[in-house]
Amino acid sequence: MLAEQRHQLILQALRSGGTVTVTDLAGQLGASAATVRRDLLKLEEDGLLTRVHGGAVVEEDPAPFAEAAEANVTEKDAIAVRAAAMIEDGQSVILDSGTTVHRLARQLHGRRITVITNNLGVYEELVQDESVELMLLGGMVIRASRMLDGFMAEDNLRQVHADWLFMGACGIRPGGQVMDTTVAEVPARRAMIAASDQVALLADSSKFPGTGMVKICGPEELAVVVTDATSDGATCAALEEAGARVVQVDLSHA
Repeated sequence: MLAEQRHQLILQALRSGGTVTVTDLAGQLGASAATVRRDLLKLEEDGLLTRVHGGAVVEEDPAPFAEAAEANVTEKDAIAVRAAAMIEDGQSVILDSGTTVHRLARQLHGRRITVITNNLGVYEELVQDESVELMLLGGMVIRASRMLDGFMAEDNLRQVHADWLFMGACGIRPGGQVMDTTVAEVPARRAMIAASDQVALLADSSKFPGTGMVKICGPEELAVVVTDATSDGATCAALEEAGARVVQVDLSHA
């Protein structure tokens, strides 16, 4: 088994239980304990888990997609409208698994664009719209998050190129680092960044600072941040200092 496949299976095991032991992983993977320890070391260096005596742990997963989708809908819709205006006809865009990104998909009906996504909500929103060229990434179905994930999704992303990536996050640190709580989703998001010319982060004010133990990317990798977080001037200033354009939406007319 390739190291990349082992890493994905380790992350899936952590997603299911939150904690795994080296012995259990060695049995599941058909690998030696020494190989598993090296895998855990590499994943910890990548910020995807925390090693503990005899194994590894991750934080609990965030709220399921359906629950998260009901939060801050007014803010998400205002952000989605502004983000949609950034896309030009003929462009290709990657939409990630976030709930704000799902709201963006609702603004894209009738547009002559290509949408690449692992978000099943986005797929269902746009699948009947023949104006939109739609590419659904492969992978394991994560029901709670309504997404496709894993090494197959990452491999698909290595075969494509997009003008834009629109992504969400669980939190933005004061220095502008973009964070996630679900560690198994981070490799796919990083692959999306690598496949895109420009990255737009869609984040309502609850994401400042939000939550998350795993770094998706630094602020220098962002082209634009679309947000209603007018009260967090320090973080917005850090984002702009790193080169990201901060677009603050007006909720007074939302």
